[in-house]
Amino acid sequence: MTTTLITGANKGLGFETARRLVEAGHTVYVGARDAGRGRRAADELGARFVRLDVTDDASVEAAAKTLEAAGGLDVLINNAGIETRTEDNSVPVAATVTADRMRTTFETNVFGVVRVLHAFLPLLQRSAAPVVVNVSSGLASLTHLSDPDHPAHFYPGIAYPTSKTAVNMLTVQFAKAFPAMRINSVEPGFTKTDLNGNTGTQTVAEGAEIIVRMAQVAQDGPTGGYFDAKGRLPW
Repeated sequence: MTTTLITGANKGLGFETARRLVEAGHTVYVGARDAGRGRRAADELGARFVRLDVTDDASVEAAAKTLEAAGGLDVLINNAGIETRTEDNSVPVAATVTADRMRTTFETNVFGVVRVLHAFLPLLQRSAAPVVVNVSSGLASLTHLSDPDHPAHFYPGIAYPTSKTAVNMLTVQFAKAFPAMRINSVEPGFTKTDLNGNTGTQTVAEGAEIIVRMAQVAQDGPTGGYFDAKGRLPW
């Protein structure tokens, strides 16, 4: 039985990914900051709940001990993420972004990923087929955002894409450091979730497709890559 942990899994892409992997036969742990919401989601899915706040060392360490006691971990999906927005649902741009906004975004999207990886690496290293999926974004692509002919070029925000580009670098470096693991970044697409004020154009079912696929990648599959549902993306 494959044991999978998904951070930020009580709603949105994390919830849909959990649902699909439960259907695929995984033992899924729904990681969530809010115990009430997390337990309700886990009960609805037929999954297990573990309290996990990616911004808090003690919370992450406690979650790792819980999974270790339960038998270990095979698949880690770093899904928890934020995009800071103003009251009118716009994103801070170059003229208005502050160091504090950047710090808040990085605390969850980047430092949170590192914190979770650090805590769960010992368990993953004991797995016969360890997999890590880092949920990134198409906005992380320097190639696309610097291309005037690409739709992503017109996104004006600073903090969110910068944080996801950093996640992609984590993917590259961790994949090199742990070649026995399959570690990849994925771009779900512009999905309708609370993260973007439900302005996305895809359903969570469509967005979760690449996450679910890479969570089940074979041990001879790719590692250190960046993918969407259509294939490999340029950095």
